[in-house]
Amino acid sequence: MTFVVGLTGGIGSGKSAAADEFARLGATVVDTDAIAHELTELGGSALPEIERTFGKEFIREGKMDRQRMRQRVFSDPAARKALEGLLHPLIREESTRRIAAATGPYVIHVVPLLIESPDYRRRVDRVLVVDAPEATQLARVRARSRLPEDEVRAIIRSQAARDARLAAADDVIDNAGPLDALRNQVAVLHQKYLQFARQ
Repeated sequence: MTFVVGLTGGIGSGKSAAADEFARLGATVVDTDAIAHELTELGGSALPEIERTFGKEFIREGKMDRQRMRQRVFSDPAARKALEGLLHPLIREESTRRIAAATGPYVIHVVPLLIESPDYRRRVDRVLVVDAPEATQLARVRARSRLPEDEVRAIIRSQAARDARLAAADDVIDNAGPLDALRNQVAVLHQKYLQFARQ
């Protein structure tokens, strides 16, 4: 059995930076966001169903129009449910396959909505939360995506509350500081997870 760590955190908390560092140390990273991108990119297997459910206008240049879809699902809970109902089973299936094929000593399973998804919680041996203050999240997301502040705040509100995430955590990376501080914390956790994986 592969030892699986569920890595989660709010938008802009630094999940990707942490996952990249674990990968650099030899862990296998299985990222649900990356899988979702593949499913909705050019040639992605979810595209025919997205077009059938939402219409041609949600497909642009052969892939899902992310901006249009984001606006739609944030203003319409039924549309959000429909998109999740379509993507989640495909993401689960593919992530299960990748975990089974993992070659690293343990798996870092990146799931942004881990705390909100009992199904994913059952699939991981430990929960690792990457944590950052909301002001830091906001600044990071705005710097990388140019989204308006109210849209970023809406995304933050749609995710599990920070204290709920921290309450569910077995391990926490404090990512309020520089990248070096994150790297040091990952290095310590890597040793700990190697030990768990051996047991």
